[in-house]
Amino acid sequence: MTLLKCLLLYVFFTSLLLGSSSSKARHHKWDVEYVYWKPDCLEGVVIGINGQFPGPTIQAKAGDTVVVELKNKLTTEGVVIHWHGIRQLGTPWADGTAAISQCAINPGQTFEYRFMVDKPGTYFYHGHYGMQRSAGLYGSLIVDVADGDKEPFKYDGEFNFLLSDWWHQSISAQEVGLSSIPFRWIGEPHSILINGRGQYNCSITAKYMEGMNTCGKMASPQCRPEVLQVLPNKTYRLRIASSTALASLNLAIGGHKMVVVEADGNYVQPFTVTDMDIYSGESYSVLFTTDQNPSSNYWISIGVRGRLPNTQPAIAILNYRPNTPSKIPSSAPPVTPAWNDYDHSKSFSYKIFALNGSPKPPSVSNRRVSLLNTQTKVNEYTKWAINNISLTLPTTPYLSAIKFGLKNVYDEEKPPEGFPEDYDVMRPPANPNSIQGNKVYKFDFMSTVDVILQNANALSGNVSEIHPWHLHGHDFWVLGYGDGRFTNKDVAKFNLKNPPLRNTVVIFPYGWTALRFVADNPGVWAFHCHIEPHLHMGMGVIFAEGVERVGNIPKDALSCGVDATIVTNGTRHP
Repeated sequence: MTLLKCLLLYVFFTSLLLGSSSSKARHHKWDVEYVYWKPDCLEGVVIGINGQFPGPTIQAKAGDTVVVELKNKLTTEGVVIHWHGIRQLGTPWADGTAAISQCAINPGQTFEYRFMVDKPGTYFYHGHYGMQRSAGLYGSLIVDVADGDKEPFKYDGEFNFLLSDWWHQSISAQEVGLSSIPFRWIGEPHSILINGRGQYNCSITAKYMEGMNTCGKMASPQCRPEVLQVLPNKTYRLRIASSTALASLNLAIGGHKMVVVEADGNYVQPFTVTDMDIYSGESYSVLFTTDQNPSSNYWISIGVRGRLPNTQPAIAILNYRPNTPSKIPSSAPPVTPAWNDYDHSKSFSYKIFALNGSPKPPSVSNRRVSLLNTQTKVNEYTKWAINNISLTLPTTPYLSAIKFGLKNVYDEEKPPEGFPEDYDVMRPPANPNSIQGNKVYKFDFMSTVDVILQNANALSGNVSEIHPWHLHGHDFWVLGYGDGRFTNKDVAKFNLKNPPLRNTVVIFPYGWTALRFVADNPGVWAFHCHIEPHLHMGMGVIFAEGVERVGNIPKDALSCGVDATIVTNGTRHP
């Protein structure tokens, strides 16, 4: 690495550690426990924080330090929290990934997360242990611009939507089904939730009838539809993040156009849409102007995409003041595009470009890794695999195992960086069998890496699914998409001029997506499909870079596996 790069890195990380004079520490004290709740008007059990669902919204400014003292009050389960989209520069142990960056926090234990939020944007947090996100362990994390800074757009007010999906079946039952012979799929969600609120088995037209009791039990404030109260002829920002466990979604505001201005905490060239697709793990900001008939209210509809929708759309209401929120809109709710209209989906993704002045990717890469997503069998169990390996995690976190040179923790053999040239991605695998493993892709610090995500046919014929992939610890440039199998000729199609920076990206059925990132953040990072049951079934890989540069890891992060006996206070003992 050149002397200039070393100096730049020193200045960058020093500025992060010192922060600006206006930066603040934002302290939170959380108890995580199961609580009774009515997310879709039917009572069930959710994982709440401080007795509420979803968890508290964290509000901070760029440069602030967020401190969360988390106590695990789940009686029989560990827990961790992942701060989705926060890069954890200098604090990789705070990424909140069990068995990767830290040990799970045991029942009764307390763990302190402390990290800097380095740039403004729309983020969220969620559980990253087992399938706890499906049980409701999530909340919003909003980072505003630092004092004195301005955003490249203006608005008069803002709202926040955290989207999720909800099942009446417990996550324990779901996990057992996914690991059974015969395989038992979790099924489609019973409800789509907006800020933790949905309405099960209730027609849209009935949701806003007088008294809101026509659906049976909608008197509960825990499941009443969201209401956005607005004034005419104003511009509003709507922040949207998707913490869904399965569903890809489409959002539309009746009678109103939306201007997309942010994606995953990065500014994009503004473009106008009448509806937008949102995949699990993604976040956006859109602007809309209240320029419609002010005597009416308007529906906001959120429906399922990419899967045959057995789940009714979620709704909210755009309430033009001084109309009452209960005034039923005069027009019908927006209709979600056909679930399998992938051309419509692609047309949205293909419009996303980085705002002028955004960082550009290096012109060439040092290494390319091609990752084939396949549905497979491991000893007759149905799994997902990457390059024929279905991910399992070790009992000792990768971060400390690599940092301290611990042996026999994970398979240190180099994982495959491609797949056979004769593999036909348009057909079910000729050999459906794969293996389980926990190998690590290790990258040279400050190297530039290309990743080709390749989708393929599943075990059944004529089936290929949408997979949104999320990279921890980094933003990456989305260089391009394509149909069929990626070839070297496709490199010429890469967008090096204004590719968007993202932390989550979709692979379309039977297609490929190309990414580029710089391995500039010392640590061990998960890269995985953000669909909860798919990750549970092995659809992910592990990246590592510059781990020798990681500072002292808090001992509370190292209290399991081999670490519990030979590593304390960041020091290895014989």
